[in-house]
Amino acid sequence: MIPYVRQFDFAYGRVDQVSPRIRRVVAENPGPFTFTGTGTYIVGHGEVAVIDPGPALDSHLAALLKAVEGERVTHVFVTHTHLDHSPLARPFARATGARIYAAQPPGEAAHAEAPTLEEGDDETFRPDVVLTGGERFSGPDWTIEAVPTPGHASNHMAFALEEENALFPGDHVMGWSTTVISPPDGDMAAYYASLERVRARGFSTLWPTHGPPVTEVAPFLDAYLAHRKAREAQILARLAAGDRTIGEMVPVIYAEVDRRLWPAAAHSVLAHLIGLVRTGEVAADGEPGPDSLYRLAG
Repeated sequence: MIPYVRQFDFAYGRVDQVSPRIRRVVAENPGPFTFTGTGTYIVGHGEVAVIDPGPALDSHLAALLKAVEGERVTHVFVTHTHLDHSPLARPFARATGARIYAAQPPGEAAHAEAPTLEEGDDETFRPDVVLTGGERFSGPDWTIEAVPTPGHASNHMAFALEEENALFPGDHVMGWSTTVISPPDGDMAAYYASLERVRARGFSTLWPTHGPPVTEVAPFLDAYLAHRKAREAQILARLAAGDRTIGEMVPVIYAEVDRRLWPAAAHSVLAHLIGLVRTGEVAADGEPGPDSLYRLAG
């Protein structure tokens, strides 16, 4: 079982000092994919970096500008280009004079082919500086490293704060829920590899964009990985029982999950099946897709 963490003290628009170098402001965009809303992080004092400015809400922009009043914003980091993370980056950067740093946005084909989720893609986002991973940036009291974490999105980038051995994982790891992997831009094999990369770093704290921090990092990540492997086993079991479609599997595998999340769950099942087809454990009639027929290989 994943030891979820869901309780934390916050108020929309309020600036909370959550660690010696980190402040958080939560946007008022709660929902089944965003939990209580998008948490924007301000790192440092005096000369600061901001991570995931969030959705295009005037109230959140005003709260962020008030939070950094009297300070210089030098960097705006974006973990990925979903509508709850990146749209406010440009208005905020324009108001503060900062530059925007993020991985290359996915191509138009990925946007065009992707099933619609509530969070959606920010198709107009363009960073000022494209990150590939390993870049380091610093301020008077902080050092941030870009850590590639593709999987939830092909351009997902986490950010490590060296002085606190902490990671801002965006949506790669969330304390309140598992992460949706939605092909074609989401990739389960890449997600597994990214989880292993994060686990190997031995971070002391994870600060997800949604919800509270994860402070028992190693056992949490172990459980996160075990959960994914268990889902994979459930999919194989449903195929062994005679299911051929994702539509047949989801109501059984996710019977105790909020039905509003079943469309997202179907995307994750598809991501698992694509991976299983690649490894030769599952066969599909044609290219694996949301409406394909599947069976155990051999």
